Amino acid sequence: MKVPYLWLKDYVNIDIDANELADRLTLSGSKVEEVITSGEDITNVVTGKLLKIEAHPDAEKLVICQVEVGQEEPVQIVTGAKNMKENDIVPVALHGSTLPNGLKIKKGKLRGVPSNGMMCSEEELGIAGDEPVHGLMILPENTPIGKDIKDVLGLNKAVIDFEITSNRPDCLSVLGIARETAATLGIEYKNPSVEYKTSGTGNVEDIVKVEVKDALCRRYMARAVKDIKIEPSPTWMQERLLEAGVRPINNVVDITNFVMLELGQPMHAFDKREIKSNKIVVERAKENEKFVTLDEIERNLDTDVLCIKDGEETIGLAGIMGGLQSGIKDDTTEIIFESASFDGTNIRVNSKKLNLRTEASSRFEKDIDPNLTELALNRACALIEELKVGTIVEGTIDIYNERKEPHTMTVDSNWVNRFLGTDISKEQMKEYLDRLELKTTIENDNLIIAVPTFRIDIAIKEDIAEEVARIYGYNNVPMTVIGANSPKDAKNKKLKLDDLVINTMISSGLNQSISYSFVSPKVFDMINLPSDSELRNVVKIKNPLGEDYSIMRTSTLPSMMECLGRNYSRSNEFARLFELGKVYIPKADENQLPNEKNILTIGLYGDVDYLDLKGVVENLIDAMGIKNPSYKRQSENVSYHPGKTAELFIGKEKVGVLGEIHPDVADNYGIDANAYVAELDLDILYANSNTEKKYKPLPKYPAVTRDIALLVEDAILVQEIEETIRKAGGNLVETVKLFDVYKGKQIPEGKKSIAYAISYRDENKTLTDNEVNKVHEKILRSLEYKLGAQLR
Repeated sequence: MKVPYLWLKDYVNIDIDANELADRLTLSGSKVEEVITSGEDITNVVTGKLLKIEAHPDAEKLVICQVEVGQEEPVQIVTGAKNMKENDIVPVALHGSTLPNGLKIKKGKLRGVPSNGMMCSEEELGIAGDEPVHGLMILPENTPIGKDIKDVLGLNKAVIDFEITSNRPDCLSVLGIARETAATLGIEYKNPSVEYKTSGTGNVEDIVKVEVKDALCRRYMARAVKDIKIEPSPTWMQERLLEAGVRPINNVVDITNFVMLELGQPMHAFDKREIKSNKIVVERAKENEKFVTLDEIERNLDTDVLCIKDGEETIGLAGIMGGLQSGIKDDTTEIIFESASFDGTNIRVNSKKLNLRTEASSRFEKDIDPNLTELALNRACALIEELKVGTIVEGTIDIYNERKEPHTMTVDSNWVNRFLGTDISKEQMKEYLDRLELKTTIENDNLIIAVPTFRIDIAIKEDIAEEVARIYGYNNVPMTVIGANSPKDAKNKKLKLDDLVINTMISSGLNQSISYSFVSPKVFDMINLPSDSELRNVVKIKNPLGEDYSIMRTSTLPSMMECLGRNYSRSNEFARLFELGKVYIPKADENQLPNEKNILTIGLYGDVDYLDLKGVVENLIDAMGIKNPSYKRQSENVSYHPGKTAELFIGKEKVGVLGEIHPDVADNYGIDANAYVAELDLDILYANSNTEKKYKPLPKYPAVTRDIALLVEDAILVQEIEETIRKAGGNLVETVKLFDVYKGKQIPEGKKSIAYAISYRDENKTLTDNEVNKVHEKILRSLEYKLGAQLR
């Protein structure tokens, strides 16, 4: 909600600027989104008087002006504008000034004549309307000279944008924020005038009747105004509305909008002529009823929508928007003011259903105080009289069946201090609560609090403690240690790393699966495990649920294959799964608990290959900050394809295996597709992880890239080539990127052509060609000596 700073000052004597006020209010619990200051990007622009205008000697379309700007000497400015004359007062951007969109004005020369600034138009100042602007902005002749243009044009006004939570509808108004401001600053605020006089003749009940047929309307008030003169509202009201983001329309509509923004109570004004039956009925719409709202859109209603009707015809959607026909017109002479309260849930549901959310509905849906309706109606009548818009008819219609009354709470001040960890006296607490209009008396150590009806958020003692804390100042509440018997680091390293693994897997496109640690002895045959494998040595369960759950697993591969097989049998085209589980390795002494190892298992099938699986593993290695991983071919694991499987090592420590599942194993699980699985020891990964992030600045010096194409034996691994390049190149080698592998014509049998792009960089200087050539030749010699590589 946008609150103009100057409007707020109408009710609170604020002696700090808008930015400081925003900070103070944020600390007291009123969250400020931003402070919007119009004209803040305009600097060093002043008012100036044209003393003399002369033709430019070398340019027909330019003139030379002498401008008085409040300095000792006039300022000379060359311009192409034609709409000004001598003695006119115009905005002048002096040397070093700035204009909207970051435009900077500096002195210079135009066709050889010095020009020490620029005279401005409305467009250049960023205040032009929709109509095109031609020429300079001519100010009134009584405008003082040398004054800041922002002060003259009122461009230094600030608007504070608040985020109001749904439990604080009392803050959805300028007056509500004024109340919070006064409480925060410890000063008084004043209410707007609600005094008015009636005509003394006639009565509103002789003009219109009101009948409420549905409990969704909690209160309905109406008042009549005659002798209406429709005209533009005064400038001050239009400025307030515009600053708050509401477009002025006419004096009557502007009054209803002004009251809504000022007090938080939406209102509506009906043209009395459109209430043809002289009776307003509040009831629900008929099923499939059509209705055209003020925005000229036809709406399809149902029986959940509460309507304001003239007998049978709908003239407004309760709490949302009025009808097109019943709106105020240029020739309106008599109006009916409506100020009502409606069920918030019903308003929210229907505004969403109708795709029609308005300033009114956004307030009603938060269940604003029904007692606010009378204050708003009185304020609207006071403005009618102040602006001389019309004559107020005697009497008020007020249908209020279930009156909402203030309630009282008793809270122990000692409990508040224990709850907050503070030492605030009960007298201070009373002062803080009184500031918020929570009128408080003290009995012994108890606070007896009268909670006004507009504070719907206060129901329990913790709410009172919050009110005390925010006015006392959250920043003044001392830090306290949590009084619980928990470890110092409640979330230890393993739990944090578990979260990291899960997030990395999910971000790699995998879904988490969970399986039982109890398995069947038959699973070892399913994965082709030899009869003498150590993995067949298992922990047996003494009281199993059945043979299928009779042992503790020593490998997670069967569990993952079962998950993949189940997905494949359900005709899922692909599966991307991972599991964080345990395996249980028995010790020699059967009386001892087994070793529990934490294992990450990854399973994939469907439009994937080995490199996809390796990419997921590499994502994990990078996320965990593990250095120097290496991969070695594995051809003896009977569960995996002998030519498409690798073991992962960190240093000399084996972490696990990854690769394509052996076709026979895949067939055992009913998978007629290439399946890929990785089994990784999380305990080893965690022991080698380093998640501490360190800042590294962008390199100052350029890199040098050289490409090499090598002819090597087909059996030589890419990893061996890259390790040789990095070892020979030392610290100067920044990156080694493989970009081509070729076998075929022009390549001898049993060999392959492999190409790399090598980037060299020195962090302390720019490398010369000689320095790069020296390292590059060393790399080539090492490749030739160690791997028999030949340069193509």
